[in-house]
Amino acid sequence: MGFQHGSIRRSSEDIDVEELGLVDYEETWKRQAELAAQRANGEIRDRILLLQHPPTYTAGKRTEDSDRPTNGLPVVDVDRGGRITWHGPGQLVAYPLIQLADPVDVVDYVRRLEQALIETCRGFGLDSVGRVEGRSGVWLPAGIVDGQLQPARKIAAIGIRVTRGVTMHGVALNCDNTMEYYDHIVPCGLSDAGVTSISQELGRDVGVDDALEPLRANLIDALNGDLPVDTGSDTGTQ
Repeated sequence: MGFQHGSIRRSSEDIDVEELGLVDYEETWKRQAELAAQRANGEIRDRILLLQHPPTYTAGKRTEDSDRPTNGLPVVDVDRGGRITWHGPGQLVAYPLIQLADPVDVVDYVRRLEQALIETCRGFGLDSVGRVEGRSGVWLPAGIVDGQLQPARKIAAIGIRVTRGVTMHGVALNCDNTMEYYDHIVPCGLSDAGVTSISQELGRDVGVDDALEPLRANLIDALNGDLPVDTGSDTGTQ
């Protein structure tokens, strides 16, 4: 079933969008913090940063030692929720810096981010994409793929923080990135699940440039309440 929430934003002004290309993770994290403070002070409008990162492991506040990489590469410990993940070229990252309306509803905010990702993936023909109960992010369901049984596979990750009513961090959608770096971690702390990309699932190349405009539009619509949140898009728990 779908339903309308109305806008989750405190402001009714347009959302500013910046396309940053390939940018360093730690420098962007610092910039996010600066922008979030400016937004909380009313100095700037709501903003979404769209970008890619060089290959980078990041560990959220719930990361356990057993999640960390086995290939010796460094990890950036970060102030978002969730556990460990990887960012890199071919993965479209969106950081919404949004002042949320009172009362702040973090669950509603995350559901809207998920819906924007689901709508983006479905736009490329991945009709079965959805949620897994009890797990954040966006998934393809378990099933037979090329004659083999595959577990549920995460195609997009979500990790956020809300400070002074303003959101930070955000979403990462796998477009045509390599899966190699995931082999050395327990992605998002989930040892019983897989990781995939739009290109891998479709068997054709879908790059960041292809997904940029659809994700931008869907995020804005979800935050403004113009994209209904489909609570029925659950792929199951396996």
